[in-house]
Amino acid sequence: MTSPPPPRSRPGSRRLTRVAALTAAACLLVAGCSGGGAAGERADSADKAGAGRLRIAMITHGGKGDAFWDRVRKGAETAAAKDRVELTYAADPDAAGQAELVRDAIRDKVDGIAVTLAKPRAMRGPIGEARAAGIPVVGFNSGISDWRSAGLLEYFGQDESLAGRAVGDKLDSLKARHALCVIHERSNVALEARCAGVKKAFDGETEMLYVDGTDMAAVSGAVTAALRGDPGIDEVVMMGAQFALAAVESVKEAGSSARVATFDLNHELVAAVRSGDVQFAVDQQPYLQGYLAVDSLWLYRTNGNVSGGGVAPVLTGPAFVTRTNVAAVAGFAADGTR
Repeated sequence: MTSPPPPRSRPGSRRLTRVAALTAAACLLVAGCSGGGAAGERADSADKAGAGRLRIAMITHGGKGDAFWDRVRKGAETAAAKDRVELTYAADPDAAGQAELVRDAIRDKVDGIAVTLAKPRAMRGPIGEARAAGIPVVGFNSGISDWRSAGLLEYFGQDESLAGRAVGDKLDSLKARHALCVIHERSNVALEARCAGVKKAFDGETEMLYVDGTDMAAVSGAVTAALRGDPGIDEVVMMGAQFALAAVESVKEAGSSARVATFDLNHELVAAVRSGDVQFAVDQQPYLQGYLAVDSLWLYRTNGNVSGGGVAPVLTGPAFVTRTNVAAVAGFAADGTR
């Protein structure tokens, strides 16, 4: 398949917002590629890259106000600036809305799409449409078990099941007995895999609690109620930094002796780990995920490169951040890159 010719001057799609547009003057020589795409497609892409006209869309399931996605976006923008491409970013936590954003990017005739697969079934249709239009699509952050069957070129992220099992093992080492694993987005495959991994590895009891992550007051209230209802809960495992900070307050409100652990971190969470309010965080490196997703599309369109050979994911985590090593990442977290 050949990619569509670059548009001359047309407005951006109704829902995508351009965040970077830089030009380049270098000509690039394209190598062969075993990951798919005809030589004509790659040559055309190289010409467009030389003119500074590669256009990449990043489309996530991130919710409004979730700072996690700020770090993903920052990594993506850094890669876009380095590669001198035009980047658009859009997000919708609703699966149908996210799918429509992908279709917007296809209609806008972008040169590549980076997408999350929190709800893989909903994304299969638009991913297939992108491929039919000659647009390469890579996955990141969510969907490590589904990216190949969905037809994605590459994948960058954390093996969430493995990360969950690592947390379960760590809880055993900390002598925990009863964990409350809190999922703030029902049916999100990444969050479900995390708690399933915890339950599989943890020798104690693992109890699931589903909350509405778009309502922080509701999250805090639900965790407080669960702790009051069962004083035997001695560990609260959250799925994100801002939720972990809310859980710290819930523990105090409930008068519980439970400890808080979490997946993901930010600047405020680093301070909580330092103070001991949060035992540890599992870092999947969202900045790196955003960076690699954009950079991989540029490399594919200009040099035919496919990370992992198109058959293996590129892992960005898990890594534990504890009180003993938190100082090593504190500066990066303050800059919004960890």
